[in-house]
Amino acid sequence: MSETPTETDWSAGAAYVDGQVMPIKAAKIPITDWGYRRSDVTYDVVGVYFGAFFRLDDHIKRFRRSMDKLRMKPEESDEDIKRILTDLVRRTGLREAYVAMDCVRGKPAPHLPYHPAYGRAYLVCFAIPWVWLFSEEQQARGVHATIAKTPRIPPESVDPTVKNFHWGDLTQALFEAHDGGFETALLLDQEGNLTEGPGYNAFAIVNGTVVSPPRGALEGITRLSVKELCEELGIPFETRPIPRAELEEADEILLSTTAGGVMPVSRLGSRILGNDRPGPISAKLRETFWEKRRQGWHATPVDYDAPIA
Repeated sequence: MSETPTETDWSAGAAYVDGQVMPIKAAKIPITDWGYRRSDVTYDVVGVYFGAFFRLDDHIKRFRRSMDKLRMKPEESDEDIKRILTDLVRRTGLREAYVAMDCVRGKPAPHLPYHPAYGRAYLVCFAIPWVWLFSEEQQARGVHATIAKTPRIPPESVDPTVKNFHWGDLTQALFEAHDGGFETALLLDQEGNLTEGPGYNAFAIVNGTVVSPPRGALEGITRLSVKELCEELGIPFETRPIPRAELEEADEILLSTTAGGVMPVSRLGSRILGNDRPGPISAKLRETFWEKRRQGWHATPVDYDAPIA
């Protein structure tokens, strides 16, 4: 007899793997699949906070664009994905959750050519307790960052607008930061312009204007939210190249990601920005972001009392 949802402990998280739902600890994929062997996978992450998804439709649309670019066509529709993610959150009961959707390419069957065109794509989704990229204390006093020596992988090689597991450069940059006593690193492109950091978009605030790089970075959903907040608050926003020299002299530096929202930087290398605390524009954007989230901005509430599928 199969377990009913009430007999299973979902508190650590719930997963959906290729059509099957299970507790997170039971989730696994074959080690011969190309999603594992070749990083042939794309993914997206949507946050649940205050019992509601934030910009769920935007995340699913971006996920579908990424799958299409990588020629991945799982069986599930966008509405199926929305239902799956909602079901996983309901099972856990989490009001604050990190919710991931991955599309993984499997290895071609033995009778087919050994080519990615013949590897079946399937979904792996999960919901676990909320993950902060940086702690609330780090965000309150400002993140300590450095500029990495390692350059970002060129977008001509790996498209950064498709979320991917090609983290070799990002991981190296994180070790550089760790070895130097910093919490994270910002990566430049081959021309010396700002791209992004490990898991987040980055902005320079120059003479009262919030500036975002035009290429070499993910088209972040939280980045879009920062742009919308700037428009609402009357803060100028520009998308243009940010050379290293301008980044190092910026009045403020800001990071954004699903797993943390809007996150100010208070130190860049040996330089202390402002008074070693988040600057006024960064602080205002962070405060406004979370206040609007509390009020239901771009929210899709989770009906925790609905029957579990």
